[in-house]
Amino acid sequence: MVRPVLFLPVVKNPRQMLAAGFGGAVGSAFDIGTLILLKEWAHMSTPIAAFIAASVGAVVCFLMNKHVAFRDPRPVTVTRIARFGFVAVVTAFLMAFAMKVVADDWHVPYIVAKLGCAAAVFIAWTYPAQRRLVFRHRPVAMPVIA
Repeated sequence: MVRPVLFLPVVKNPRQMLAAGFGGAVGSAFDIGTLILLKEWAHMSTPIAAFIAASVGAVVCFLMNKHVAFRDPRPVTVTRIARFGFVAVVTAFLMAFAMKVVADDWHVPYIVAKLGCAAAVFIAWTYPAQRRLVFRHRPVAMPVIA
């Protein structure tokens, strides 16, 4: 039987999704806070400050998602970091496109646009991608005892 896409459950684990959203918000707060500190106090150039701030935010987000949202006890691997990096880069491109449309084309104030776009991208891409690509749980094969 084929079920229409609209009737599929959007969220399989509401606690996990809320915790991942909280982790993203905490990561964003660290990102913005680091950017302000580097620009205002350290007088660093904008591109370097933005890169460092985005990196700090991504690390905080990864750690929050690993330990709080997805409660993943497995060790961090290069593969997992690469997957997280992929999700983060795609998220950045989606945010840039969404902000262009909402803030520039539709003339929504950029703070309001940022909040709305961040929520939309999180629901449509970031949370599902992290759940399926970065923090997916594979069943552990049990040894067969004969």
